[in-house]
Amino acid sequence: MINRVVLVGRLTRDPELRTTGSGISVATFTLAVDRQFTNSQGERGADFISCVIWRKSAENFCNFTSKGSLVGIDGRIQTRSYDNKDGQRVYVTEVVVDNFALLESRKDRKARGQNGGYTPNTGNAGAPSTNNFQNNGGSQNNAQNNNQSNNAQDPFAGSGDPIDISDDDLPF
Repeated sequence: MINRVVLVGRLTRDPELRTTGSGISVATFTLAVDRQFTNSQGERGADFISCVIWRKSAENFCNFTSKGSLVGIDGRIQTRSYDNKDGQRVYVTEVVVDNFALLESRKDRKARGQNGGYTPNTGNAGAPSTNNFQNNGGSQNNAQNNNQSNNAQDPFAGSGDPIDISDDDLPF
């Protein structure tokens, strides 16, 4: 049988770290994963997926992520049930995380946190990112100056030469 889940999304809130009675760390969080299609109004929906991570991985996850962090997770789906305080049976389906990856730089994470929205790194000659971003204002001259300084960091900017990439260069 196969039970594997791989997701990429953003945390909807800070992860909640707790410790069991036997001293094992456990963190829970919800991951917002964009859907691939848009509805009739042109809006893209999202699925909100409950996740749980255990032990040292839980502690590390909580230390390095916060609300809005872009993460990739690998795990398995698990279902369980319990009786709540009213005696009703509650069923839970969640992803038990085996591995995770932080998918944005610390610089981008701090910029997103300070500006109230995600601000992409424009180190690729000012090309727009596929992520949502917030325009923080500023003059056109500032934007041109930023693009000029970013061009100096990009070794392929302005060369006009094609880049030869073979199938052997691709990671997949």
